[in-house]
Amino acid sequence: MLAAGATPPQEPLRRRELRPPMRYLALCCDYDGTLATDGRLLPETVRSLEHFLASGRRLVMVTGRELDDLKRVCERLDLFQYVVAENGALLYDPGTGAETLLAERPPERFLAALRNRGVQPMSVGRIIVATWEPHETTVLRAIRDFGLELQVIFNKGAVMVLPAGVNKASGLRAALARMGLSARNAVGVGDAENDHALLGMCECGVAVSNALPTLKDAADWVTTADHGAGVAELADEIVLNDLASRVPLLTRHRITVGWDANGDEIRVPPYGETILIAADAPTSGPLQNALLARVRDRGYTFCVVDPSGTQEAPQGTVVLGSAQRPPALDDALKLLANPSDNAVLNTSAVAESERYGFFESLWLRLQRASEQIGLPHWLVLNEAQRLPTLPSYGSSTPQTVLQIMTPPSTLPAKTLAQVDLLLITGKDARRKLEDFSRATGTPLPENTPRGDPDAGELWAWRPRVSQAPVVQLTLAAPASVTKVHSRKAHV
Repeated sequence: MLAAGATPPQEPLRRRELRPPMRYLALCCDYDGTLATDGRLLPETVRSLEHFLASGRRLVMVTGRELDDLKRVCERLDLFQYVVAENGALLYDPGTGAETLLAERPPERFLAALRNRGVQPMSVGRIIVATWEPHETTVLRAIRDFGLELQVIFNKGAVMVLPAGVNKASGLRAALARMGLSARNAVGVGDAENDHALLGMCECGVAVSNALPTLKDAADWVTTADHGAGVAELADEIVLNDLASRVPLLTRHRITVGWDANGDEIRVPPYGETILIAADAPTSGPLQNALLARVRDRGYTFCVVDPSGTQEAPQGTVVLGSAQRPPALDDALKLLANPSDNAVLNTSAVAESERYGFFESLWLRLQRASEQIGLPHWLVLNEAQRLPTLPSYGSSTPQTVLQIMTPPSTLPAKTLAQVDLLLITGKDARRKLEDFSRATGTPLPENTPRGDPDAGELWAWRPRVSQAPVVQLTLAAPASVTKVHSRKAHV
């Protein structure tokens, strides 16, 4: 074990050639009006989807069509790892032909009543009941008369009846669970009313150019081309640069850091950031736990590496390892492969003679997990000066967000130069800023605060952004600010 306060040599671990981690691992597509033109997949759309699959990513179809009808019109269901049919009520595996019902079918007496009341045409799938406007009034009256927990969903004149809570998002959630993927690593694309839930669930929601205006307004961005050509445009851009050029548009899932003096909510991107918290343990703990709680609430996962075993685990976090036994890496990776689980790895029992081998294996296995399933989203390093330097992966941006919890003067200048966001709280804040400035050769901006932040306050600075100010924030929203009136800003 290292002596208290000792700093291990900051030599990099051995390099391994790795492909750049991918943020977006699944493309989840509506069929009619999105993938399909007049109900059919065009050859050029198919070629683009095949190219997308060759990149190692996965395709999911999410459609309101009944499965038998879909099989009749779409000849390339083999492109999709899963098909969510009947607007979220049925999960189909094209590879095995297995069908999984995700809800219960409405009772026969309800179906008979609709027929007797003249609802025609009407089709009944495994679960879904579908008709057309203006029969929605008759359908709603029948639901009321029978006292059923059913809902009506509209789709460009189509009227779909489904059990309450069943929609494209609920169906996609089941498909992603089968693949072990998080919605935070998925892109959704659609064109109509029933695609709102699909786009809202995914990390990035896209509307094709022929989409309804309301869906375009809700989407993160809109393709230039329409129908399948729009999907091809999206798929090609994912393969080309993982939507790197769209990052400024993706603000829905940003993480709240604090609130400024005007009561505005200040948020940071949830992905690809290198964040350094420069603070002593008594003040860094509340800030770290507040951030991780918000990371968790946004649906992202994290792995905390704790070399001293003193980290207080955020609620719902699994702690692996103890002062007597290092964490088993197989157990850690199995846990972190679940998109709903987070972990603190207590590495205090790792013997000094085994440290480099242990952490090399940990870093590389976490990197492989990022390549394959995109998890964990955040890698948090407590007391980073006690940990071996992360290996360099060239110019690729690590998929996980690296959060380093240590005073800046104890880290190599090369590590500090990679920091995108510096958060400082507690005592000697100005000195920490000056230490960081000297180590990186980055001049402090004018009007940098002096003294120390008050209790519950922090300073935030982006040293790699020219002329970026040091912003003073509070960890909690002012009592006079509500979610309705709080303006969202970014730091």
